[in-house]
Amino acid sequence: MAEEQVNAPQEESDAQAAAPASPEAVAAEAAAAEETQVASQPAPQLAPGKQFIWGTGRRKTAVARVRIRPGTGKFIVNKREATAYFTHERDRQVILGPLEAAKMLKSWDIYVNVDGGGYVGQAGAVVMGLARALTKAVPEVEGALRDQGMMTRDARMKERKKYGQRGARRRFQFSKR
Repeated sequence: MAEEQVNAPQEESDAQAAAPASPEAVAAEAAAAEETQVASQPAPQLAPGKQFIWGTGRRKTAVARVRIRPGTGKFIVNKREATAYFTHERDRQVILGPLEAAKMLKSWDIYVNVDGGGYVGQAGAVVMGLARALTKAVPEVEGALRDQGMMTRDARMKERKKYGQRGARRRFQFSKR
C-alpha cells in the first residue's frame, strides 16, 4: 500500500511531462529555435556596377546557373520558390547546405536556372553553383565549403550501354545450345 502511494506522485509527474505544452510555450520554443537559426553574418556589398555574382554547378546531367546578391533570403528556382520546386525535404535541406556552412542563411537573395537531369541531380548542381558563387563573394568561406565537399564536382555519371549487351553491364541471357 505504501509503495502505491509513493509511486502515485511519480506517475503524475510523468503524465505532466508527457502532456503537450501550452501553445504559447510551443510558439516561444519555435521562435527561439528560429532566432538561433536565422542569426547569420551580413553579406558584403557588391562592387559598383555589379548586380549579381554568378556560379555554375553541375551534377550528373543537370546544370545550374546560380546568381546571388545581398538581400533577405529569397530563394527562387526556375521562377518558383525553392520549397515549391523541390518537393522532397531532403532536396530542400541539401540546397541550403552552402548557406548554413557559410553562416549566411538569410543574407543573400538567390536566383537559380537549372536544367537537365532529375530532382536529385538538380539539387546537387544547385549546391555546387551556390558554393562557387559564395566563394566568389566571400573568399573566407571556401575552406568550410570545401571541407563539406560542396566545391568538388561529383564525376560519377551513368555508364553507357555496350553493344552486344542489354545494358551497361547486364548481358543477354546465355543460351548454351
